[in-house]
Amino acid sequence: MLVALPPAAPLAPPTVVQPAPFQVSYGLVTGRAPRGSRGVIVRVNGRVARSRLVRGPSFSLRLHLPPRDLTVRVTAWAPDGRRSSTVVRHVLGLPAASRPRLVRERNDPTLARKVRALARGFHGTAGFYVCSLTGGSGAAWNARARFSAASTLKLAIATAVLAEYSGIPSPSSSVHELLVSMLDASDNSAANALEIWLGGSTSGGSAHIDSLMRSIGMTDSEMYGGYVVRTLSGLIPARVDEQPGFFEGKYTTASDLARLLRAVWLASGGLGPLRREEPGFTPADGRYLLWLLGHVSDSPKLDRVKQRNRGVTVLHKAGWIESVRHDAGLVFWPGGVFVASVLTWNPYGSGISADVLAGRVATLALGRLRRREG
Repeated sequence: MLVALPPAAPLAPPTVVQPAPFQVSYGLVTGRAPRGSRGVIVRVNGRVARSRLVRGPSFSLRLHLPPRDLTVRVTAWAPDGRRSSTVVRHVLGLPAASRPRLVRERNDPTLARKVRALARGFHGTAGFYVCSLTGGSGAAWNARARFSAASTLKLAIATAVLAEYSGIPSPSSSVHELLVSMLDASDNSAANALEIWLGGSTSGGSAHIDSLMRSIGMTDSEMYGGYVVRTLSGLIPARVDEQPGFFEGKYTTASDLARLLRAVWLASGGLGPLRREEPGFTPADGRYLLWLLGHVSDSPKLDRVKQRNRGVTVLHKAGWIESVRHDAGLVFWPGGVFVASVLTWNPYGSGISADVLAGRVATLALGRLRRREG
């Protein structure tokens, strides 16, 4: 007599550690395969990107991701035909060549000469800092001159909040909503609410943020309380070449903003001063904050570099008031990533010419780095 065997139990879905929702990814896919599985298949936006046999519970593989928002599906399969999948949505792909690493910066005289010419052609005072984070070459002009910070230090607020927050804020949480409002819409009320969450008051929160900035070497920046709620329209020599007019309140420099962005990028790979000095700021925090910066909508500034350069992604935070207009961000291209900060001041009002200048600096730096680093 033939006895029917009971059907095999369904294959449990794989556990995916990276990539994670609402985070950037440099192409690393890691996790645990279910018992009984023989291999995993990774699909990106429906297309097979990689497959691999598994010899134990854990899997890790790398692939090249397109620079845009993605859905990643990881499928485990068993020899008897059983399959199971886990889907990860809201992943921002970044080039594999831009993975965080520690490199020594060095001045590029040719790039320095060209950015200096851009600064001298601007009607007002400007400060620049650009540096390849994956190659090290860069240049600066007036990079330690203190400018009114406007909204650029909202990036520092976000960094301090994530260093204190346990885990990654869920999309339905008030902290996530406040971070999106503060970074995307540059909402002052959201910034103040996060400072109060952080320190009990805007002054207490700003003291916490100042402490974090000092811990990573941002010695030329000051948070100075909350924001007015109203509607408004090293080896690379960093020094003061021309100081903007007198101002009160929050201030920062092109060099300091670049330092903060580099620290966040390094932390997304478990490296750098934020991980060392602020252990609460995890690699997942870094990848989440970069995802937020990758979804900032603003009038084109540094991201003007994308207009004639395919495959370029810009993660940035701008700031502006009547007399200043700034942008600072990370520019990812297939060969790596560079940081760029462009600060401008004009006592008669700063406008579209400052946005154009930021785009020219980013475009100039990209062209130079492509020739040097391939």
